[in-house]
Amino acid sequence: MAQASVESHPPEGTWQERAATVARGIRRRVLEHTIKNNGGYLSQACSAAEIMAALYVRIMRLGPVPRPLVPKPFPGVPGPGNRRSFTGAEFNGPAGPEWDRFVLSPAQYALVLYAALIETGRMAPEGLDAFNRDGGSVEMIGAEHSPGMEVTTGSLGQGLSQAAGIALARRLRREPGRVWVFMSDGEFQIGQTWETMQVLSHYRLDNLGIYVDVNKQQCDGTVKSVMGLDPLDQRLASFGARVAAVPGHDVAALAAPPEVPPDGRPLVVLCDTSPFRGIEILGANAPRFHYVRFRDAEERKKYEAALAAMR
Repeated sequence: MAQASVESHPPEGTWQERAATVARGIRRRVLEHTIKNNGGYLSQACSAAEIMAALYVRIMRLGPVPRPLVPKPFPGVPGPGNRRSFTGAEFNGPAGPEWDRFVLSPAQYALVLYAALIETGRMAPEGLDAFNRDGGSVEMIGAEHSPGMEVTTGSLGQGLSQAAGIALARRLRREPGRVWVFMSDGEFQIGQTWETMQVLSHYRLDNLGIYVDVNKQQCDGTVKSVMGLDPLDQRLASFGARVAAVPGHDVAALAAPPEVPPDGRPLVVLCDTSPFRGIEILGANAPRFHYVRFRDAEERKKYEAALAAMR
């Protein structure tokens, strides 16, 4: 297991500085959205901002989009009688064997993904105006038609299985593009996740990489109090994974593990993160970070002040 323990400070004008800027933009945009809508999945942005930024700025090889895309209306449930159906994969660029694919497993992180798409010029900012609106595709809990998504991954624990199928198909077709999966640590409490890890190891799918937001929190409190996972790194290694543990708010450390040549094992990057990184007043919500809804006007004003300080 690789371990990076020193958080770096990116020099200006580099990809690291751009990724750090994108991460700050993700937090600011999600906080602004949370205040505007009197609630939101805010802690997910705090913990995952640098992970998403590093994925979109450095790690993933995605095709370009001609301009920031405006999300289209929901076309109806996919099926043989619905030729208007689509996925949100177009926000990740054109399809092609040389390009990477991305799967967001915990769909409650959708707002974080939308913010990342906006900050990297792939989605038009006005797209968030359709967030969680009837008839729209910008779902609160993302689905296959939502921006940046190409499969429906809920309930939790199903995203990795679908990504494994995509990776295996790409291997059989000899496609050079890789498959990247974003997961939350709580998903390793689910049996289907471990079944999939066995599949990845059996087929030696080293064209798949997993980034795990280890913020140690879930809907009902801390991960440890619900069902402990430690030592997660050793468990994953015993299932045949190549495991790297990195500080999850250091973009350079996040981008380092994929630079090691593939060796037949799926890559799992465990990203140690804080659920209130960059928005410190959120720490008062401990141990309940899953969803923020303001209790009163006074609390809302505190978050408005935090937003003003970020600008």
